[in-house]
Amino acid sequence: MVFGKRRNCGMCGETLPAHERDVRFRLPDPVLNSPEQHRAEGSWLSDPDPSTATLMQIPNISPFVRALLPVKLQGGHEFRFGVWIAIHPDDLQHACRVWNAPEYADLKLTGFLANKIQPWGFFAVPVNLAVLNTEQTPYCVSSPDEELNDVLTGEWPHDILASLPS
Repeated sequence: MVFGKRRNCGMCGETLPAHERDVRFRLPDPVLNSPEQHRAEGSWLSDPDPSTATLMQIPNISPFVRALLPVKLQGGHEFRFGVWIAIHPDDLQHACRVWNAPEYADLKLTGFLANKIQPWGFFAVPVNLAVLNTEQTPYCVSSPDEELNDVLTGEWPHDILASLPS
């Protein structure tokens, strides 16, 4: 028995862990580009560390919710972007009320991507969210934007992995 040996994908040669990973954004781009970032007076985060926060409100910018944007790869693999979605203030209040309650399973939100998604360059495009697993943040499930909807519903070649951050 050999321990520690990494298996490679038969389709592209990459290690299998490279296929099943999350690319997590620490902050929404508009917050990252602001002078005080998440430390602006009156800001609220569901966790003091924005890397683990799932909800935030930044005055004069927007409320945000963290979501998973899945990208299916050919051969049954999937990776996910951990993105921030700009949402309506009323939706933030509703999300806060149900986040740790049984009603979380039925949470549906609409908003706009608040991180630039490469290699497609998506930013500020509309997206619909739904809870698919109560142990995770909501998922981006569809979009009225045809290109983003194609990313969410299609299968992508493995060479797309080369364009992702490490």
